[in-house]
Order: sequence, then structure tokens, then C-alpha cells
Amino acid sequence: MPSFDIVSEYDSHEAHNAVDQANREVTTRFDFKGSGATYELKDDTITMSAGSEFQLQQMLDILQMKLTKRGINISCMEINEPKTTGRTAQQIVELKQGIESLLAKKIVKLVKDKKLKVQAAIQGEKVRVTGNKRDDLQQVIQMLKAENFEMPLQFNNFRD
Repeated sequence: MPSFDIVSEYDSHEAHNAVDQANREVTTRFDFKGSGATYELKDDTITMSAGSEFQLQQMLDILQMKLTKRGINISCMEINEPKTTGRTAQQIVELKQGIESLLAKKIVKLVKDKKLKVQAAIQGEKVRVTGNKRDDLQQVIQMLKAENFEMPLQFNNFRD
């Protein structure tokens, strides 16, 4: 019975490379000279430090550009408010992976409302869709690609 998984994930190695590139660019740019602006990646959290909130906004633009070039969808980013303390400002950006339960339920409801002969089941942080025909599964993929979700979705583990 054909099936596939709906997941939301990013390549952490590519995220690490993007942060390294952004750090390199910040150290070479004239407007950041002597400001001590840095990016730091730990697990799924990127901490940006700079001299002012304006520089943090510029750093965020650089980070988004580098992540996009590395093939990471920036809609997986959760950008927190900047915190200013004395002479430094910090901002935390979280990279989200996995489909949350509310979004998973919404996906399952959309698939069931389509009235195709497929079943969708939530399995942890992914949704597995099974059906008798490949064409039905491909219709589900096209329907989900047309929808606008707050998280980027990938379709993998397609089996016949």
C-alpha cells in the first residue's frame, strides 16, 4: 500500500554553515567594524549580539539571506523580540522542526475533507498518509502545497 510522510525539518549542518557565513560577513562589513556583532548557534537556537537594535535588524536580514541561499526555508524561524541591556542588544531566533499537534490535526482534517481514498495518521512530529493509488497520494501532495501553512512542509519516505 503506497504511503508517504509529511514532515517539517531543516538540515542542521546547512544551518550551521549559514551562521558561519553570516559571522564572516558581519566581521568584514564596514558598518559593523568594532561593534562586536556575532551570531551563535546552539542546538536550534541562534543568538545574535550587536551594539544596537538597528544592527540586530541588519544582522537578521543577513541571516535570512544566508539561510535562504543554503536551502533552508525561513518560515521555520521564530524571531523573538530584541533585548537591550546597556551597551549591547541581543535577539534570539529559534529554528523550529517537527509538526506541532495543532498543525497536524489541521492537515489531517484537510486531507479528510478532500474526500480522497486515503488515510492520514499523526505519528509523533509527522503525518503519514496511506492510500491504494499513487495518484490519490499525489493529489494530496498538490493540495497541501497549494495551502499556506505557518511551517514549511516536506514530503518524504514515499513508498509503493
